[in-house]
Amino acid sequence: MSRNIKRSKTSLSIELSSDEVKALLELLRSRNFESKSIDYTQFAYSGENVQVSVYEKKNRLVVQGKGMDDFIEFSLEPYVTGVLEHTLVAHTESAANSSMATSEEQTPHFGVDESGKGDYFGPLVIAGVYVNAEIAKKLRSLGICDSKLVSTSSKIRSLAKQIRAVHGIQYQIVSVGPERYNELYYKMNNLNRFLAWGHSRVIEELIKLVPDCPRALSDQFANPKVLQQALAVKNIHIQLDQRTKAESDVAVAAASILARERFVNWMDQASEAGGITLPLGASNRVISAAKEIIAKHGEEMLPKVAKMHFKTTQTVLGRKKKD
Repeated sequence: MSRNIKRSKTSLSIELSSDEVKALLELLRSRNFESKSIDYTQFAYSGENVQVSVYEKKNRLVVQGKGMDDFIEFSLEPYVTGVLEHTLVAHTESAANSSMATSEEQTPHFGVDESGKGDYFGPLVIAGVYVNAEIAKKLRSLGICDSKLVSTSSKIRSLAKQIRAVHGIQYQIVSVGPERYNELYYKMNNLNRFLAWGHSRVIEELIKLVPDCPRALSDQFANPKVLQQALAVKNIHIQLDQRTKAESDVAVAAASILARERFVNWMDQASEAGGITLPLGASNRVISAAKEIIAKHGEEMLPKVAKMHFKTTQTVLGRKKKD
């Protein structure tokens, strides 16, 4: 649909369809967002460094706060709107002429990205890819882009296969299955610390393969110091760059493809093994699938396939989360 999009550094305003409004409300209710009362809104919620409001007039969505970019990238676009025009333009400017790698991309560096962070079912997968000038040019010639711009799992698998076949490519993948994820999350009790642990592990393994690589690039964390501290604990000394929409860089884009491939493969295998299709995201379809899992396999199966700290768990089990 054609959208009237207004955006600044800390706010986004767009019109939603009625179906998108319903999907957004389901998403906010299923996660750790707190309902707010704001005049003239259909609903409003606040989360970590972000406020989300849908106004009665024209179903206008307003997203505000320092956490806006993360919310758009990991929640709004994947599960409500699809890739918005402002994002697509940004990617198009850097990647439409896919045979042309930028000068920055051609400098040796690692690109790191993750998949599964916003999905109730499935693992958290972090991948890292090393590029130099030759590799960056080859990846661009293959049309490698952010995995969120790839619409099918079959295309993800095809691109991942081509990435692995590039001469000189080096990559590492850390996949944390739901059982291990739940164990680690409750120990750390903070998603950013968890992500920093995973990103630093990938960078640590990449350095073993390419010891002289001078730089690593990843998406901007809510608190950039968290990843810096995780690397310091491991005594890793490398220039670390973090920025929003880092997937515009071909190394990060390639990492996003490899991470997504590992994630969708896990989801397909788990769905087949359990006899129940595991949906993406954290919507009502996910809640229905979780209840079906419990009915078929018992409540003890849920932590083996789901991230239990999501509010979705409270809805599925019909009880409040224990403090």
